Amino acid sequence: MLAVQLTALLGGDSGNAGQGAEEALALLDGFDDALVHGLARLADDRADAVAALAAAFAATPLGDRLAEAAGAVVSGSITQEHLTALAGGRVALSGAVHDALLDSLDTALGRERAEWPPAPGDPETAGGSAAQSAAQSAAQSAAHPAAQPVGNVLGGVRSWLRELAITGWRGVDHDLVSAADQVIEALLAVPDLRRLAVLLDGFAAELRASCPIGSAEHLPVRRWADLWTRALLLAQDGVLTGEPRPAAMVSGRLLVLGVDVHEHGTAVQFQVHAVLEPADGGTPLLARTSVTAAKVDTIVGTALWKLPQRHKVLLAALADRRSIEIADMPLLDSGDLVWHDDRAFVSKPADPLATARLCLPGALAPAVPPLDRAPVRIAEPVLVEGYKVTKDGSFDLGGAMLAVDAERLPGCGPLTPKLVAASTACVGLVRWDGGRWTLQPLAVQATVKREAVVVATGDWALGPTDPKAAKAEARAADAEAVLRERAGRLLRR
Repeated sequence: MLAVQLTALLGGDSGNAGQGAEEALALLDGFDDALVHGLARLADDRADAVAALAAAFAATPLGDRLAEAAGAVVSGSITQEHLTALAGGRVALSGAVHDALLDSLDTALGRERAEWPPAPGDPETAGGSAAQSAAQSAAQSAAHPAAQPVGNVLGGVRSWLRELAITGWRGVDHDLVSAADQVIEALLAVPDLRRLAVLLDGFAAELRASCPIGSAEHLPVRRWADLWTRALLLAQDGVLTGEPRPAAMVSGRLLVLGVDVHEHGTAVQFQVHAVLEPADGGTPLLARTSVTAAKVDTIVGTALWKLPQRHKVLLAALADRRSIEIADMPLLDSGDLVWHDDRAFVSKPADPLATARLCLPGALAPAVPPLDRAPVRIAEPVLVEGYKVTKDGSFDLGGAMLAVDAERLPGCGPLTPKLVAASTACVGLVRWDGGRWTLQPLAVQATVKREAVVVATGDWALGPTDPKAAKAEARAADAEAVLRERAGRLLRR
């Protein structure tokens, strides 16, 4: 049945989101091209693209502010406030595409989704869309800045991002990238700002690795524009350091579907996707929980699992494929559980494919926070069965092809492209990237040596079971031990 639903989804233009999405993406492309060449050197067509982005909001409460910002930028007056307003407009436009895509996916899957609850005073309470709510909040923050609780750190971030926008990706050199180092170091010293610090660190690392950018043939234009926009909005006063939205305290049983590993040179995050069955017998919920650790670029592969060792319950549940009983765990409106290992214990065996078959169809999906509404951030768990694997690794659903994103398979787990190609069932994340829907496998059922086996990305959370991988981990663990010992010496001095 799901194959039929996904076939209907895959058959449409722009992810079956309609003509409006095509027009919105074209506006984004135009603005992003202006960022490639720099806002200080706007040719007529790029000036028109900036003006067109603002004109898309002419009939909204943001219209006047965006028109003023676009006019100022085109004339050469590029202030922080004007850039923030344009970034707000860009995220609102991207959010509209996200909402259309996610709605088409939910419709195809028959999935119910919760509404984002507006906080008192949010623009959305007055009838505005959630995407416009994000943009309006950012614009208001720029127009009426709050007192900076972290000194000039956020101001330094905004200043560096302004220089990037003025210079453009083609003009970025090592000196401009290195100017972010001191800012990133200051961000890392403030716990509330580490989310922004990791984002900025990864962004700067990509720019540095691409230098000299001026001669590069291909650039990740949409990705860099997304990162720049998100960083600028998160750097507004009060966005990360303001009063957090209240969390609900939940208890119940967590049934794991799989773990998605996000890694770059200085950090790794293990994001677990699961179904939460509330203890009070309420509607099952799609939920995520994430644990993050700092790292160095020499710690890779299975050694990554050594970093979150204080979350022993979560790691044991992943490795042994068991459910987790939780008690009074904070659950955010976004569907994210704030993980506390001391409020959880490992329970009964729970196969991820069985969980997907039995629990996914009736689970309520969480609302998406306004600033997270970007097409590339869509990652919805599904179970796919009854497919044939083609020569290029795609799943033939009997009427449409679903591309498999094997590059997202983490190097710290046993799930490989070869196993995915031999699979007969797959639990994965449906994503939208590069103008098409793709599937990122989290767990598969495959035939290995004439035996049916289930392999998941988190199977090696307590250490690899494959002898070759175990030897590689032993070598990496030695390097980790040396690094820990050296860090201890520095701290004792």
